[in-house]
Formats: sequence, C-alpha cells, structure tokens
Amino acid sequence: MPEKTSPLILKYFLLLFVISILLVGRLLWPFVSIIILSLLLVSIFRPIYKFMTRHMSDHFASLLTCVLIILLVFIPLSYFVIELSKEGIAYFNFIKGINFAVKTRELIQNSTIFGKFQGLLDGYGIALQTEDISNNLATFARTIGVFFYNKMSAWAANIIHFIINFSLMILTIFFLLIDYNRLVDFIMRLSPLPEAQEKQLIKKFQEIAQAILLGNGICGVIQGVLGGLLFTYFQLGSPVLWGGVMAVMAFLPIVGIGAILLPTALILLLKGSIGKAIFTAIFYFVLSMSIEYLLKPKLVGHQVKMHTLLVFLSIIGGLSVFGVLGIVYGPLIVTAFLTLADIYLKNYAQYINGSKSIPE
Repeated sequence: MPEKTSPLILKYFLLLFVISILLVGRLLWPFVSIIILSLLLVSIFRPIYKFMTRHMSDHFASLLTCVLIILLVFIPLSYFVIELSKEGIAYFNFIKGINFAVKTRELIQNSTIFGKFQGLLDGYGIALQTEDISNNLATFARTIGVFFYNKMSAWAANIIHFIINFSLMILTIFFLLIDYNRLVDFIMRLSPLPEAQEKQLIKKFQEIAQAILLGNGICGVIQGVLGGLLFTYFQLGSPVLWGGVMAVMAFLPIVGIGAILLPTALILLLKGSIGKAIFTAIFYFVLSMSIEYLLKPKLVGHQVKMHTLLVFLSIIGGLSVFGVLGIVYGPLIVTAFLTLADIYLKNYAQYINGSKSIPE
C-alpha cells in the first residue's frame, strides 16, 4: 500500500512542481511561436501523415509530410517575403520622394467627378474640404509606407534568422507528428479536469486551427493573389505589396479586402477611369461574397461559432499585442476563454453561486 502523504509534503511537492513548470516555461518561451505554429500545422497535415503511415514507417511518413510542408509553405512564403521586402522598400522610397499631400490635392482638384460631387454636397450645406481629404490620405499612405519599410527592412536583414526558425519548426513538426498522441495523453494525465472537458478544449483548438489556416488562411491567400493580379492588370503598382495587405485584411470579417479595393476604386474614379473603377468595385463584391459565403463555409464548416464582432476585435487586439502572429493568437485566446466559460457555466457555476454544495 502507498504511504499516506502528509499535507506538508504535498504542499512542498506542489511548490517544487510549479517552480519546475515556470523554469521550463522560461526555457521554452523563445520558441513559443514556433511551437504554436507547429501545432497548428500538425493539426492540418496530420490526416495526410496518418494516411501515409498505412504504407510506410512513422518516421518516413513524418519526413515526407515535412517535405510537403516545405513545398507548400516554406518555398512560396520565402518568395513572398523577398518580393514583399523589395516592394515595401520601393513604396516607402516613392512616398518619401514626393509630396504626397500635394499630389493628392492636385488629383482631387483636377477631378471633374469630385467637383460635381462637391457641388452636390454644397447644395445641402455640406462643405467638403479638399485639403483635409488630401492630408488624411497622405497621412494614411505615409503610415503604411513607414510600417512596411520597418517590417521589410527587418525581414531582409534577418533572412538567416527566418530560415533558422523555419528549420526549427520543421524539426518540431517532424517529432510532433510521430508523438502527437503521446503528447496529448501526457497533457490530459497532468490535467486535473475531467476527461470530457479536456477533450472539449482540445477539440475547440483543433477546430479554430482549421478555421485559421484552412478557412481564413487559404481564403486570404486567394483574395490576396487575385487582388494582386488586379493591380498588375491595371498597372497600379506594387502588386505583391498590396496583395499581401489584402491577404492580411481578408482575416478581418467586417473590413476585409474592401479596405484596399474600395479606396482603389475611388482613386480610379477621381482619375476619370470610370470603367476601371466600376470593375474594381464589382470585382470586390463578387470576390468577397463568393469567398465569405461559398468557399469559406465549405472549408471551415459551421463548427466554429464565434460572433463576427468578437472575431474582428480578437484579430485587431492580437495584431496590436503580438504583431502579425496576432492573427493566430487572438482567436486562439478568445476560443480558450469561451470554451472555459462554457465549461464553467455547465459544470461549476452551480457550486460558486451556492445552489449546490461541492461534493466531497
């Protein structure tokens, strides 16, 4: 029979255990992003890995899956980062080399359409100041230019760091594919929660990973590529840069790629390119509607139920706190909170409010 553990020994052990957890967390903290992204990719590519294990060893199946990830993710991402760096720096130099406010003011003042629109508003007593509009547009364009210049310069300077991090991620994915079940079992045995609640948490994280990478990720890439092709066809300049911006903006459910394409249509309209402006507006509505209401539900399904405003705020908050990876971290954090809140309301709220006593 096991010896009876005294309360003092139990408290001392728990103190040592918590200290060891904190120390391990401190050691692994520099690799948190790599681990999270690896887990997300494993959740997506694991069905392929499991299919391969029917015909080959676990290690060889994991190796082939990692090669597939390199071909589908690393090579396109590397090309995109290099091209984005070039266009981001070129765009910043272009903005820096001209008086953008003056150019914008000239564009608006020379636009017959804007003049008619301004006259129409004057009839209703609404004064539309050209200088205010041009200054706001100039500030917006300059802010985008500075942001991308800083990011692209950092990426260009740390390309070796990028390669090392991706190599570490591939190594992590290789072992996670093989030992995924053992890892999940280990975490579930450590957790004091009932098994059903642990499985609910794991299921929610797998669903949100599918929503982020398969749903928002693939749909964002499609919208970014098609938007970049539109910029190339109309020779609007920096197609990779603006395509990348649209791919990121596509994650936002309320704003979406309209934050780029609708102002583009307006600028084309002010320039007198009415046909291009109408085509751009129609292109935006058709692309956005088809992706949001046809393709994305097919990829994601209806498992992930989160309010549109909450998704929007979680991504905006994630971007402000964690940078670009906040697109992933924000929804994950909100999903964890909502799942735990659901578990609390169903299983523990009755004990907290005193309607039931805690069982011995």
